[in-house]
Parts: sequence; structure tokens; C-alpha cells
Amino acid sequence: MNTQFPSATQAKEQAKCLRRKMTEDGTRIGHAKSLELIAHQHGFPDWNTMFAAIGNGPHKGWAVGEKVNGTYLSQPFEATVISISMVKPGWFRLGLDLDEAVDVVTSEQFSNLRKRIRGIVGPKGQSLEKTSDGEPHLQIDLW
Repeated sequence: MNTQFPSATQAKEQAKCLRRKMTEDGTRIGHAKSLELIAHQHGFPDWNTMFAAIGNGPHKGWAVGEKVNGTYLSQPFEATVISISMVKPGWFRLGLDLDEAVDVVTSEQFSNLRKRIRGIVGPKGQSLEKTSDGEPHLQIDLW
């Protein structure tokens, strides 16, 4: 399934183009059928499911180039969003370029600094994965 979904406007335009092309090829279909076919091309069972998914766009601040704050493995960070894609409705894979590297190791024996991280966060800005103390691996602060 393609996780780079079109906007609703783009999907409707794709449906119009498909309908026009099929008509030119001698197969007439209605607008609703063309929307269903576009939804199938993007891995959705029907247009209503696709429209619900693409209507749940990223959180207002989650756009490439935007600044975000949060914690990664309990370490606070400030970062720039460098990539974003929808995984499923309400869940997004974010690529972050941290302003300052964070040490993701709690041991005093050694360290492991990370400057770029990726993670999947849900509607509350939290990853499903948790640390041993129950905190989300990745937490994006919501404004």
C-alpha cells in the first residue's frame, strides 16, 4: 500500500482523469465508480474509507520543515521534521533532525548519540513502543 496519500482534491482529480481515459477507451463509468477505483489503487477497500483516512491529515505542526519538541527514549529534544507519511488513519511515520544529538543510553560506561530519528506516532503524538519504565519511545508535544 502506498503511504504517500494524495489530498482529497488530488484523489478526485485522479478519478476524473481515470473516468475521462476510460471513456476515451470505450468504457464509460460513473464518478462514484472512478472514486472507488482510485481508492483501490491506494490500497483502500472503498472511497469512504480512503476519504476518512486522508481527511485525518497530519497534526497542524507536522509538516516537513516544521519545528517540534518532545522526548525520545526519555531525552528531551527540539527537532525539524524532515519526512512524514501516513501509516494508517491518525498514525504517522516522522523523520526528525534533532537540533542537538541526544544520548539514548542511560549507562555512565558509554554513550550513543543520535542526531536523526524516525518513529511512528499516533493521534496523541506518542509511539506505541514503551521504555522499561512505561514511557513512550517517542513523544511529540502537541500544541
